[in-house]
Order: sequence, then structure tokens, then C-alpha cells
Amino acid sequence: MKDRMTDMPVSGLVLRLAIPSIITMMVSNLYNMVDTAFVGRLGTSASGAVGIVFGFMAIIQAFGFMFGQGGGSILSRALGARDKERASLHASAGFFGSMTCGLCIAIIGFIWLDPIVMFLGSTPTIAPYAKTYISFILIAAPFMTSSFTLNNFLRYEGKARLGMMGMMTGAVLNMVMDPIFMFAMKMGIFGAGLSTAISQFISWSILVSMFRRGKTESQLSIKRALQASPLVMGNIAATGFPSLLRQGLHSLTTVVLNAQCALFGDAAVAAMSIVSRLTFFTFSFALGVGQGFQPVAAYNYGARRYSRIRQSYRFTMMVAESIIVVGVIILFVFAPQLVQLLRDDPSVIVIGKRALRLHAVASLVLPPCMVTEMLFQSTGHRLSASLVSALRSGLLFIPTLLLLAHFRGLSGIQEAQPLSLLLSAPMTLPFALYFFGRLPKEDGTDLAD
Repeated sequence: MKDRMTDMPVSGLVLRLAIPSIITMMVSNLYNMVDTAFVGRLGTSASGAVGIVFGFMAIIQAFGFMFGQGGGSILSRALGARDKERASLHASAGFFGSMTCGLCIAIIGFIWLDPIVMFLGSTPTIAPYAKTYISFILIAAPFMTSSFTLNNFLRYEGKARLGMMGMMTGAVLNMVMDPIFMFAMKMGIFGAGLSTAISQFISWSILVSMFRRGKTESQLSIKRALQASPLVMGNIAATGFPSLLRQGLHSLTTVVLNAQCALFGDAAVAAMSIVSRLTFFTFSFALGVGQGFQPVAAYNYGARRYSRIRQSYRFTMMVAESIIVVGVIILFVFAPQLVQLLRDDPSVIVIGKRALRLHAVASLVLPPCMVTEMLFQSTGHRLSASLVSALRSGLLFIPTLLLLAHFRGLSGIQEAQPLSLLLSAPMTLPFALYFFGRLPKEDGTDLAD
């Protein structure tokens, strides 16, 4: 691993690590859109419930990513410094911490199921569908959080292909089981939830087996997890906090967005949910390249190969921006057809078409924000990562949404996310300049901090 991570040309290394992540995210997001299309056949209210449920799933993902990105960043830097015991300690603590957190989410979710569903933005007609679906998500919550954690550990070890195998298997099974349970077995939304729960458990089992069968450099151990000090857990949580903040703000913005859309009916909720699915599907390709960059940055930071961090940062930015440009053209030109593909409702298409085109154009500024945030988190710069994450994920979006919704109604809701993205980009530049200004010019040099 060391020769590859520190000597292989960074362009080839980033792409080699990115391709499995891109495939995984492509299949997962394809599942999200297929699921939206299948559930949409049950009606506009059921389609709106998918947006509600995905907002809740983002909360679960937030905690999985906190432990996964936090433990993974430390793990990779430890491997770069050739300290496998420290890597295994943080992997074990992060995995069992993630499972425990998922269990707590499940318990709290079942106790306050009705208030949670309404808080997430359900209307009275959407709520019954959302409650049925979320019940299965809660059952699977411990497996979902820890699956996201393990997938991140594998990426940070430079073994993204193994993570792809686990995550993709579950997503493909989900797409196969959805129509069988929902229509062939006439289970409706109940079948969609059951399919998701089963596929999540299967993904979890495959990912755990990668560590148990010795496919990784770090190892999972209950004994190590129990030996982990509060300092270790705090270090994982603090390093992973930008991911929790990003995903948490994303969930909060989804809640606020759904609540504002609900004032204009189920069609508005469904339309903005579809727009989120479509734009994230495009963005996931660029995000996958960024995920290929993260282990390169973390490992070489630990190995004190700073020139490779600079090279990989520039390369990742260029590739991610190129991908976004292609995606923007497709989303802008085919906006009505893409919305119609997921929900053939004239009201949904009218609302979604304009929102999708606005969001597509604004996403051109996403790569600099995304790659800079990943750089900070991978190298352990927690405060900078948290600030950049907050700017991109909701700190600007929520007040913008509330203001525009008040003054411009539904048009303001469509415009809020694009405007907040455009505002966040110039604020990110000073953070990147400061980081590279302090990064040693010579490889092998001790860091000033």
C-alpha cells in the first residue's frame, strides 16, 4: 500500500480510488431515483413521502459518516506513519461507536415516530406513507450507520473497491426487490421499506466480512473498542464532526424545505424532492472523485509527502469541475423530461423544471467548496473543515430559503438553494489559500503546528 499511496502518479491514483466510489454512488443514487419512480406510481402523496424519508435517512448517514470520516482520516494518517495498531484502535472504536449510535436513533425514532414524521415536513396526506417507510429504516438504523462507517474506512485504506462490493450489492438487491415486494406481492409502501431494510443488512454483512477475513490493514476488535479511551472517541468525533455538520445541516435544510413546500401542496414537496435526487445524482460523480482524493491527502499528510497533496488537490478540482459541466448541460436541456420520468404529474413537472435548471447552473461552483472541505477533513484541520462544510450545507441556505419563500413564495423556494451555493463559493477561497500557505514546501519537513 505504501508504495502505491506515496509513489504512484497522483492522477492515476486518485482516479483508481475514485472509480469504485463513483460506481457505488451511481448505483446508490440510481436506486434512489428508481425507488422514487416506483413509489411515485402509488400517487403524489407517496412520492412526497420518499422525500420525507430520505431526509431522515440523511440523519442516519450523518452519524455513519461522522464515525467513518473521523476514524478513517485518523486511520489513514496512522497507516501513512506506519502505525497499524493505532489504525486498528480507531477503526474498532469508530465501528462499535457507530452501531451504538444507530441503535440509539432507532429507539428514539420509535418512541417519537409521529412527531418526527411531522417535523420532517409531512402533510396529513403524506404522513401515513412516511410512517410506514420510516419504521423499516429505524429497524435497519444500526446496520446503516455502521455500513457507512465501514465503507469510509475501506476508502481511507485505499480499498474502495471492497467498499463498492458491499454497498453496491445492497443497492442492486434493493432495486430488484422493490417491484417484487411493492407490486408483485402487493405490499405497496410497506414493501419499499422492507426491501430497504433487508438490503441494508446484506450490505452490512458483506462489509464486516472484509475486515473479519483479513482483507484490510486495520482490524475490528471488541477488545480494542472497549480499551478506547474517551480521548480516542473524542478525537474520532471531532475529526468527523464536519461530516456530521454537513449531513445534519442537509437534513435540517430538507426539513425546512419540505415545511415551506408543504404550504403549496403535495406537488411542491414531491417536485423539490425529485430535484434533490436528480441534482445529487449528477453531483455524486464529482463527489466520487473527491472521495478518491481523500485517502491520498490523508495518507500523504501522515507520510509528510506534501507535494502530492498539492498535485492531487489541483487534479481533483479539475476533474470534478469537468464532470459538473457535463452534468449541468444534461440537467438544463432535459429538465422536464427527467422530472416527468420520476413523477408524471403536470403540477410536479412545472415546479420541478424551473427548480432543476436553476440548481444545475449554480452547481458549477460546488467543486471548489467540496474539494477544499475534503482536504481539511482528511488532514485533520477540523475547524476549517467545519466552517467550509457549514457554509456549503445550510448556514446560508436556511435564511435564504426563509427570506425568499416569504417574499417570493414558491418561486423563492426554487431559487433559494442555487443562490446560497453561489454565495458560499467565494467564502471558501481564503481557507484554501491559508492552508497551502502554511503547508511545508519540502517533503519530509515537520509541520509548524
